[in-house]
Amino acid sequence: MNTLEKDLSGHSMRIGIVQSRFNPAIGDSLRNACIAELHKLGVADADITLGTVPGALEAPLLLLKMAKSRHFDALIALGAVIRGETYHFEIVANESARGIIEVQLDTGVPIANAILTTENDEQALARAVIKGAEAAHVAIEMANLIRHL
Repeated sequence: MNTLEKDLSGHSMRIGIVQSRFNPAIGDSLRNACIAELHKLGVADADITLGTVPGALEAPLLLLKMAKSRHFDALIALGAVIRGETYHFEIVANESARGIIEVQLDTGVPIANAILTTENDEQALARAVIKGAEAAHVAIEMANLIRHL
């Protein structure tokens, strides 16, 4: 039996990051933790490309362009959708996630989705560092799995 083992070596990997500029303190915390973890996993700074978009709904389009470029082994989506008083939260949370999944499945390029969906800013800030680092792990692990297939 062949077993695909967990591999978190990011050496020679090219990673694209798309960050939403809405909720900038949370996005910046996610980005800083993610990039720090990518470096720990062996990804060179020169192999990380960061693009920013106005909000979570715009992330799938830039992710699609990056994935279709074939310049990246994996992609990472960063941002935060905070519940408000209207139904808009559900639309943004659901549709951004759906778009990210569609890009991943349509292109075969793995995408770590770290667009947080929380009730308030405090919850998002509490999760940002952990989720940013986790996104780096997911991207590298999935890229390595795909390389081994």
